[in-house]
Amino acid sequence: MSMIIYPAIDMRGGKCVRLLQGDYDQETVYGDSPFGMAQTFAETGAEWIHMVDLDGAKDGKRVNDRFVIQAAQQLSNVKIQIGGGIRSEADIFHYLENGIDRVIIGSIAVSQPEFAIEMIKKYGSSIAVGIDAKNGYVATHGWLSTSEAKAVELGKRFADAGAETFIFTDIATDGMLSGPNIAAVKEMAAVTGKYVIASGGVSSLADLKALADAGIPGAIVGKALYENRFTLQQALEEVKA
Repeated sequence: MSMIIYPAIDMRGGKCVRLLQGDYDQETVYGDSPFGMAQTFAETGAEWIHMVDLDGAKDGKRVNDRFVIQAAQQLSNVKIQIGGGIRSEADIFHYLENGIDRVIIGSIAVSQPEFAIEMIKKYGSSIAVGIDAKNGYVATHGWLSTSEAKAVELGKRFADAGAETFIFTDIATDGMLSGPNIAAVKEMAAVTGKYVIASGGVSSLADLKALADAGIPGAIVGKALYENRFTLQQALEEVKA
């Protein structure tokens, strides 16, 4: 099975941006239209698009949801997953009833694991658990703080509760174009036994090949696309089985 590439659209203030290691003070704007970017990715052949509401992640509420819903409803040939600012069942339901395929719960999975487990049991494969780690420990709330929970232990807990999909971000590599932390992604996959999408650090086609060769089924690619390290088309070709 070929690896799925998830091109990323990070939204802040209605624009497409990227942050360096999640730092809101280190932002680069790459486009004025999140929907336009999604449309381009869909036309290039993406199966999935990874969208993040950065304002939502920081404010703890949905902010840029209209762009996500527009993409889900108007781009019929691509699936959408959304993270950022999802703090309640109402948020999850809002996205799912408007055509989004997968909702990512992140900070709330750490702060309210019982709630996260309840949502996993209720909505099944429509829920992905986003685990952001720094030096093996879980980072929360827009990466502004680090918890005392080990990332793999948290992953195992949610896998045991029925979670099927994890998005594992190594903060140290995110936005740095320094190469992904393959060992950490493989460890998360081994401990959970589930579908783990790698996020952070992809800088080259060689990085994607290394992830694919390591048996990792999905990778989120952001900055490398926006900095023209390679095109989405090249990425999709690189990981074809």
